[in-house]
Parts: sequence; C-alpha cells; structure tokens
Amino acid sequence: MKQLQVDGEKLLASLDGKLKDVRGRLTPNADMSKITWFRTGGPAELLFQPVDDDDLSAFLAALPEDVPVLPVGIGSNLLVRDGGIPGVVIRLSAKGFGQVRQLSDTRLEAGAVCPDKHLAARALETGLGGFHFYHGIPGAIGGALRMNAGANGVETRERVVEVHALDRKGERYVLSNADMGYAYRHSSAPEDLIFTRAVFEGVPADREQIRADMDAVQHHRETVQPIREKTGGSTFKNPEGHSAWKVIDEAGCRGLTVGGAQMSPMHCNFMINTGNASGYELENLGETVRARVLENSGIRLHWEIKRLGLFEPDRMVQEFQGQLV
Repeated sequence: MKQLQVDGEKLLASLDGKLKDVRGRLTPNADMSKITWFRTGGPAELLFQPVDDDDLSAFLAALPEDVPVLPVGIGSNLLVRDGGIPGVVIRLSAKGFGQVRQLSDTRLEAGAVCPDKHLAARALETGLGGFHFYHGIPGAIGGALRMNAGANGVETRERVVEVHALDRKGERYVLSNADMGYAYRHSSAPEDLIFTRAVFEGVPADREQIRADMDAVQHHRETVQPIREKTGGSTFKNPEGHSAWKVIDEAGCRGLTVGGAQMSPMHCNFMINTGNASGYELENLGETVRARVLENSGIRLHWEIKRLGLFEPDRMVQEFQGQLV
C-alpha cells in the first residue's frame, strides 16, 4: 500500500475541540481523483464541505492560522499532484453555494459552485443576453471569477457587478468589478479570498436569439473539443497575438503522449487522461510541450490549468525555464 505524504487523521485529531461549532462535513485523506475532471491525483489531507456562508466563516475563524487552506470548485481545471494536498481543501456544497436567483430585470446572483452553463440557462429563462458564452465553459462560477474565464469573444469581467468573499480569518468582503483587477485569464484579487457568490448584469434580449447563440457555442465545442474525455479544458493560455493550439501543433505536439497522458489529437491545447494517467505524467507532458514550443517558435506558454499539491518522492516535474539562444 502506498504511504501517504499527508495525514488527515492526524490533522483532524489536532483540531479536536477547535471546530465544535462547525456544521459542515470533514473528511480526512479525501480522494481528489473523485473530484477533478482529470480523475487522478493524491488525497486532500482534510476536505471540508461547509453548509453555508456562516459555517464557512466560523470554520475559517476557528482553524489555526498555520494550517494551509485551498478552495476548489467542481475540479474542472485542476491537476492534483500524486503526493496529495497538505492542509485543508475547502469544497463548497452545491446546496449552499450553487444556486442562481434573479435580483432584478437585468441582474442575477450565482453561487460560486454554480456550473457556468447553469447560469447561462437561467439567463435564457429570464431573457437576459450576454451570458451565452458560459454555456461552453466546463467549470463553475468561482473559477470563472478567479481567472476571468471567457469564450467566444466574451469574458467574465464584462458581466460582473460585485463579488462576495471570505478571507482566511473568516471575515467577509464585497468586491466591485474594479476591485477584481481583471486582465486576460487573470484576476488580481487577493489569493486568500474564497469567493462565495457574485452578482452579474446582462441586457434584455430575445430568447430565440439567446438560444441560437448558446446552440452555436455548443456546436463549436462538440465539433472541435474532446468534451467526452477526462480533460481539464484548455491547458495553456493563448500567447499574445497567437493561438496556443496552433503553436503546439506547429511544434509537433498534437497527439503527443507521456504514459497515459496525451495532448488531444482533436484539439491539441487539451490535455487528456487516456486511462490511468498519473498527475506526474500529465504535468510532465505539459512541461514537455512548453519546452518544444519554445524551441520551435520562441514562444513561452503559460499554464491555464491550476497545478496543486505535492510531488511524490523521486517523481518531481521541474517547471521548464529554458532560455532562447
């Protein structure tokens, strides 16, 4: 049996008595491969699933400050390393943080683990345009807020009014669109903030046109993306002035494999787990692609997928830092 690098039972025992007012579920050594869309990776030392905002705030306030905390959503763009994730992984529940409600004729509020496509569907129901692009993003609102997710020429920052969040001490914040500091696939909001919900604004539109826009997004995804594979979506950000898939293809990396990991033959900026790929194999493949692209074109790719946790002993992947000569 593989020896764990994290010890959730020990951590949980050390917190005995400190979390007496917490109502959510605590799971030691939680299997992250059941959460991430890659279906691989080591365990979370301790997984906490809060009931609601108040429960999360109480947990964070009671948790000793030296215990690392990492929030995750529905796991769509996460690559968890095989050694696991030390500290506490916070996974918001769909019941407490996954709802969408209408605030006004033009505004919707969505919880952080509401799937992006559910927000798009609710916008369609209420006749609000500007949300169709979410129909094609395989993630949840929290991740979209953090990385300014976008597709089909539209980005999250164009719809956000305000974002509700908690910090590491459990204190509450409301951030404006400007506070989020949005740029391409990036937000400069403090890393320790855990987003819980956000308010979005759309524009009244014809439902038939909204539906047509959503259908076009879906058709595009089904035609060019490996949506039925174990994948994390786009692996690398588009370099300025270039498409990531194109420079990957030109470097001869379409279909490239490392163990059970492969750059999709259908869309070569999608990395897939073809069967039983390890986190090591997936990350190794990504760094191999980065090296070959730089050598071929002089372009340095940057990860869009979030890589988390510890490497197993003797299976560390060095981040490629090659220089042009």
